[in-house]
Amino acid sequence: MTTGMPQASVKSQIFESLLGFLPDWVQITVIALIVLAVLASWAVKIKRKIAYRRTLRSGQPVHAAAQYGQGSGADHLGEYAPQRAPQQGSGADHLGAYAPQQAQPARQPSGADFLGSYAPQGRTGGPASSA
Repeated sequence: MTTGMPQASVKSQIFESLLGFLPDWVQITVIALIVLAVLASWAVKIKRKIAYRRTLRSGQPVHAAAQYGQGSGADHLGEYAPQRAPQQGSGADHLGAYAPQQAQPARQPSGADFLGSYAPQGRTGGPASSA
């Protein structure tokens, strides 16, 4: 049985149950603060978007992570920052005994080189005899 009126959503029912027992002036204040917070977040988002576009138009580099002189997280590590090595090598320089050997084969190995005892025996010329 429908009455023709749409039923309230679960969110609005929860909102009404939380604020329903409060006086009207508190309800109005809470609703006004929620609306103000939404409008403020929109204003900040629009302000940042405008500043970003102005920066792009002026040709300056855009550093989203270092806005307002914050720097990066590595700038604030202090004594926990990794020590700078005078010469930085690649990861292969630190393999030690696990580094691949430098000997290069005369030819590239094929799949038959890895068959081991399953490799076919060399034929001496003649049809294969059945044993």
